[in-house]
Amino acid sequence: MPRAALESGIELEYATFGDSGNPTLLLVNGYTSQMIVWERELLDGLVAQGLHVVIYDNRDVGLSTKLDGQHVDPMQVLQSLIAGEQVDAPYTLSDMAADGMDLLSHLGIERAHIAGVSMGGMIVQTMAIEHPARVASLTSIMSSTGDPKVGQASAEARAVLLAPPATEREAYIAEATRARIWLSKKYYSEAAIKDRSARQFDRIFYPEGFTRQLAAIYATGDRSEQLRTLDVPTLVIHGRDDELITPSGGERTAELIDGAHYLLVADMGHDLPVPLAPVFAEAIAGHIRTAILSSTH
Repeated sequence: MPRAALESGIELEYATFGDSGNPTLLLVNGYTSQMIVWERELLDGLVAQGLHVVIYDNRDVGLSTKLDGQHVDPMQVLQSLIAGEQVDAPYTLSDMAADGMDLLSHLGIERAHIAGVSMGGMIVQTMAIEHPARVASLTSIMSSTGDPKVGQASAEARAVLLAPPATEREAYIAEATRARIWLSKKYYSEAAIKDRSARQFDRIFYPEGFTRQLAAIYATGDRSEQLRTLDVPTLVIHGRDDELITPSGGERTAELIDGAHYLLVADMGHDLPVPLAPVFAEAIAGHIRTAILSSTH
């Protein structure tokens, strides 16, 4: 797969799908996840809807640049933020948002539609806030605003998320099933989750990056006031069964952004199950078509 060298010194591993002459949709991954977790059923569905799709590994995960040796304690970052003290983290979601914008520049794309899941939803919100001229439409999926009063994980889901990962392959794959607490209940497949975990482990296992990505989320803080200022066509998608970022996070995001459409999906947890790929593809592509039509009038 190709690799983009950005002016910041970060290099991003990326892939594209569909005709580059079509409207571009930039998809942004969630916390610790690699771009290979985007299911082909969804990517093919988006391409079939007439979109040019770009995916990439965020910094500190997959085959993109790693900030080796830059140690940080995410809990200390969070405590500093709560106390109103200066927050010191290797990078924030603003830096990760700039990575995505710089990737578009590398590809010669001035303006794009953007969609992100979980942490990726936070990143695309930040893109829209800080790079509004480059964002044609926004889709925030199973994400939240950074306000600690909404979208809070259940105690069990939070414990699973923050547990240190196993370092041995078979144990790592077995532990992946603990994510069942937040995955779509109706469509849960132990075989599928183990396969995804194995593919990510075999591609690259880099837990050091996990702490820096979590610190970036905490260091960025609450985006609520900035979200109120957005003037971009926005779709917010959330799963009714999500226990990692509970639906109040999506609800509040849609409330804050003027004119946002909120889609609460039954039988969806904190994932994008393959049987619902046609629903997601149609919802996102339909939102993009509406945004394009409104921009021409």
